[in-house]
Amino acid sequence: MNNSEKNFRKVSETVLHEGFVVTYSQAVFEGPQGEVLERDVVRHPGAVAVVALDKGDVILVNQYRPALEMNTLEIPAGKLDMPGETKTEAARRELIEETGYDCGEITLLLEFHNSAGFTDEITSIYLARELTPTEAKAVSVEEEYLTVIRLPVEEALRLLNDKKITDAKTVIGLLAIGFDSNNL
Repeated sequence: MNNSEKNFRKVSETVLHEGFVVTYSQAVFEGPQGEVLERDVVRHPGAVAVVALDKGDVILVNQYRPALEMNTLEIPAGKLDMPGETKTEAARRELIEETGYDCGEITLLLEFHNSAGFTDEITSIYLARELTPTEAKAVSVEEEYLTVIRLPVEEALRLLNDKKITDAKTVIGLLAIGFDSNNL
């Protein structure tokens, strides 16, 4: 990696729309030689996701996604929207809300930028173990109608390979545990 990012600077940023989940802005940057770059930027508070493992199975949710106008098979996840809540607390909360499972152990697996070309969103993926059933606490319409699906990890990886799982955080989370047999 070179130090070229030090030669870029933000000149201005104008908020065009502040929505429920994201803020949409237009930003102007100056390049190393004085070039002007105008970019659309989406600001996002960040998100958490959970690869929940139990006895060789992974817990997934089949959930309707309005932007895609279809259901997707995903690991439980949600945005960081509770003031004062740590990422680890948010991950555990999302696991309970969406799946009805709590966990005795939760550790950060990895973090990634969702789409660095236009958004600052970062997702933190956690690995949860020692699952115990509890009451699901749906907080959105989509969560009220989602279906919890328990699959052997190998079957989930096969669905990923067969392009039946296309959600980025789920692909990344499943590949991360699939590459490290110590996680299984």
